[in-house]
Amino acid sequence: MNAEIIAVGSELLTPYRIDTNSLYLTAELNRLGVRVMRKTVVGDNREELREALEHALSYADIVVCSGGLGPTVDDLTRETVAGLLGRKLVRNEEILRSIQERFRKFGRAMPETNVRQAMVPEGAEPLDNPRGTAPGLWMETNGHYIVLLPGPPNELKAMFENEVRSRLSRIAPKRRLYTRDLRVAGMSESDADNRVAEIYKKYSQAEHTILAAPGAIQIHPRVWSEDREEANRILDDLVKSFGLALGENLYSTTGQSMEEVVAHELREHRATIATAESCTGGLIAARLTNIAGSSTYFLGGVVCYSNDLKTAWTRVPAEIIESKGAVSPEVALALADGIRKSTGAALGLSVTGIAGPGGGTPEKPVGLVHIGLADEKGPKEHAFRFPGDRERIRTQATNAALDMVRRYFLYAARPKA
Repeated sequence: MNAEIIAVGSELLTPYRIDTNSLYLTAELNRLGVRVMRKTVVGDNREELREALEHALSYADIVVCSGGLGPTVDDLTRETVAGLLGRKLVRNEEILRSIQERFRKFGRAMPETNVRQAMVPEGAEPLDNPRGTAPGLWMETNGHYIVLLPGPPNELKAMFENEVRSRLSRIAPKRRLYTRDLRVAGMSESDADNRVAEIYKKYSQAEHTILAAPGAIQIHPRVWSEDREEANRILDDLVKSFGLALGENLYSTTGQSMEEVVAHELREHRATIATAESCTGGLIAARLTNIAGSSTYFLGGVVCYSNDLKTAWTRVPAEIIESKGAVSPEVALALADGIRKSTGAALGLSVTGIAGPGGGTPEKPVGLVHIGLADEKGPKEHAFRFPGDRERIRTQATNAALDMVRRYFLYAARPKA
């Protein structure tokens, strides 16, 4: 069974609104064993919406539309679907009373335009909307199912959970989608794909998607199957083979973020950490403290852009900065060791670099970043050259710094307490 999702609204064709509903709907449909074949975004245009619906109904078992159910003249989804199916719009008095009651509840008179939301195509089943005035609609036509949902995400999600999921469950196939979420650091998308490509050839039942993000790669192996145990066996075998192929670069097989993995290691080893950041401007500290309970392992951090504060806050000798430059291995080492000693943390983590767009030289180009990590035995440093704009460089530097902490616990950490 397959589906198409149609997001309706001219605002979704501007840079000011993102269609997040389709992501949610795809996940929910996949869980029910429905494969999403296509997603379409259509503006508030009757002809274009009709064309999109006609195409969707030419192949899709299920068509899910979001948006265009409001009370204004540019909300065209109800009328367009009714016209396409050759069905009259009939006023549903129960829906109208519900809308009127909702306005009364908030001490307001219902505008006449809201009557449009009580117009229902003949044969359609209304879907209750406790969070708004726009009811959804469930329709069947020639073996196809059409679901119309409101555009606001809080209304759409509640309606799907309360009204749509159970209806789809009754018609959905026994086949379900089973998947894994692998996270990889320290290598490019093409390198990761090359390492796992041969593995996939051994599992014809499996599909996979590989996604690149700054400083991290995601691999999603998937199996559609009616047999849960068999699907999980295939995926478990795949993940085991991936682990051998990717080695220490594979940091999660359950979709955990890098900061979640690092937080787990810090807790497991009862270790604490402090940060000294220059070019990342506190992004490392922010990610470390995104995790609930981070006060058990994160003691604090400083953002020391100026050379004077590098010396005042983390005890970096001024002569090192003067002779080697603020962006140098020596300063990264001193920052990491200095913040560790200043705070009493088990680990000190530092970053200094040139995020751009200006400030680079032939010797120290934009994208050069030095990361330091110190423990009681002393500091170590690693240099990176990151491509991209300022935001991308800072994101990659943050991920690389956290990855250094993760790898530290793989090899150099003291035994668990």
